[in-house]
Amino acid sequence: MKRTAVAVTTAALLLPLAGCGGEAEAGAGSTVTVTVGYQSKTINTVTAGTLLRSLGSFEKELNALGDGTTYKVDWQDYATGAPITAQMTAGKIDIGSMGDFPLLINAARGTQLGRPTHLVSVTGYNLRGGLNTIVTAPDSKLGSLDDLRGKKVSTSVGSAADGTLVRALQRAGIDPDKGIEKLNQQPAVGASALTAGSADALSQFVAWPGLLAYQGKAKALYDGASLNLPTFHGVTAREDFAKKRPAVLEAFLKAQATATDYLHDHPVAAAEKVAKATGLPAEVVYLYNGTHGIATFGPALRPQLISALKKDVSVLKSAKLVGDVDVDAFVDDRYVKKALGSSAYARQLAAAPAPAASEVWPKGSTATRTYDSPSALLRYVSAHRASVRAAYVPDATTGTLWFADKAVWVADGDALLPFVTATTARAYVADHQGARTVSYADALDRAS
Repeated sequence: MKRTAVAVTTAALLLPLAGCGGEAEAGAGSTVTVTVGYQSKTINTVTAGTLLRSLGSFEKELNALGDGTTYKVDWQDYATGAPITAQMTAGKIDIGSMGDFPLLINAARGTQLGRPTHLVSVTGYNLRGGLNTIVTAPDSKLGSLDDLRGKKVSTSVGSAADGTLVRALQRAGIDPDKGIEKLNQQPAVGASALTAGSADALSQFVAWPGLLAYQGKAKALYDGASLNLPTFHGVTAREDFAKKRPAVLEAFLKAQATATDYLHDHPVAAAEKVAKATGLPAEVVYLYNGTHGIATFGPALRPQLISALKKDVSVLKSAKLVGDVDVDAFVDDRYVKKALGSSAYARQLAAAPAPAASEVWPKGSTATRTYDSPSALLRYVSAHRASVRAAYVPDATTGTLWFADKAVWVADGDALLPFVTATTARAYVADHQGARTVSYADALDRAS
């Protein structure tokens, strides 16, 4: 029987042959359903989720196995990693993608419940931590982390964004448990709370901070890259599934590599595909996933990321969300190495993130324009104001990309420097005599 792979809905879980990794016992001619949990709006997981699904890469790889099995892929979309972990430990999801802190909870719950899981690849990462941001309302008087004392701050407990909040508060000398009133909310609920004024600040992961800033509903208070600690999202698989279906897991990782290559080769088209699938503005998707975006994509399990994951354990332990986690036992690079090949995997490990750069996305264009300085970008925008779809600039201190019209600008002699937050801009001005903050309009005029 010729083997085929098709996408099916979650209703297929009710069918006799459609349990996760489920199959008829007959061997040749059997049917297997592979269930993938992903987060469509957590857009630095797109190479293992939204983009991968839209390209049909996984189904194509399954079709190429030639083992006489009919494969069906059940894609299940979630807002956060927690429900994916719950479904994995219940044996109902085979492969899932989530952030670094949820990955540790995934590891802990799997071990605790006798359904161990393993981290098998990375999706998007930022070596400084720029994927998480604390934002406030546009007209908020809060100007620094110190101003959060006693305030209501929304976050998702157990997420990477909560980890950023905890660490940032600790560095500012604020007790993350007693110094603020923490609201444990889903990202969308927290965004609504910030807009409604029932939360003073929001600490969230990609793409919520960028989305709210783009919509004019928030401004950045703290750039997670200020921590200078890596953060990432990755792919986790159930151990029993991986052992029983190694070729299927390798097919998934090959498909992830294909999606990663597509994102690198066609960044604007990839942003448009993800935007269409999620309802997010393509301009926001590109902020994170573009050529010089906040996220860098590559499936290799980089030592820096694994080292950071080990440091994350203490944060989750202090919140009593996990006990000890054996990170080395959780990480399993055998499948991705085999899927990519040893030489390609070595190249992935050695590859450096794209350098920070300024970009303009002209209206109607299928490509962006890159500039070697923010001032050069401003000159172009000033001369083409009506034809710019989006303009992006890297923070002069952290390198985090941000929307040019939402950045805090500093004039230092002839140089025009952008910052994600007022805090980093003030720090720069304090250290550079004669430097001062200017409005975006003033920066455009100065550049023209």
